[in-house]
Amino acid sequence: MAGFDRTALGQVLAQGVAELGLDLSSAQQEQLLDYLALLNKWNHVYNLTSVRDPMQMMTLHLLDSLAAVPAFAGAMNVLDVGAGGGLPGIVLAVARPDMKVSMIDTVHKKTAFLTQVKVELGLANVTVYTKKVQELAVKEPFDVITSRAFADLSDFVEWSHHLLAEHGKFIALKGTAPQDERERLPGDWKVGDLQALRVPGLDAERHLVFVERGRAVNNQQTV
Repeated sequence: MAGFDRTALGQVLAQGVAELGLDLSSAQQEQLLDYLALLNKWNHVYNLTSVRDPMQMMTLHLLDSLAAVPAFAGAMNVLDVGAGGGLPGIVLAVARPDMKVSMIDTVHKKTAFLTQVKVELGLANVTVYTKKVQELAVKEPFDVITSRAFADLSDFVEWSHHLLAEHGKFIALKGTAPQDERERLPGDWKVGDLQALRVPGLDAERHLVFVERGRAVNNQQTV
């Protein structure tokens, strides 16, 4: 089992934050390291992720989620569906303390972990739900609904669109962006944008898929 070398992990995080051009304070970076330590600790019992090595967790999970942060500019109320171990939800909540972040998962052990992270990191902007997203009802709809490797795009949109604000959008974090998934979107939901992500230290395809109601825009860019 790989050890948790906080100093080395902190150096990789700081370099990744700089490469991504993010404005994260040293306190926010320490929070992210605290989160990674909790994920590593709980993972031994709860199997929150198949990734066991903390340095791989840093690249495959934390930096991967941090790369998506700029896409949430302007959003103030976000829902992470199928939040699992808190990716990207916890990362978004740390990076954007001004933004409300709700996370939902059906698995109690995962939401117990998310609640523990909320408490230990002092994340006042986080809300955790344990239920199916289809059954969730909220007073204030969400600006953005996001997910990371949660489900087929069509299921993701079908199950959660009742929670989206009138002019809101979905942002799905995907490895590839398969054309067949985009073509199966329900009703008048369309892919409004497709962005290829560059994740520091990761040589693999990563995309953000933006889904909105209305016309499709067939442009692709790299961020």
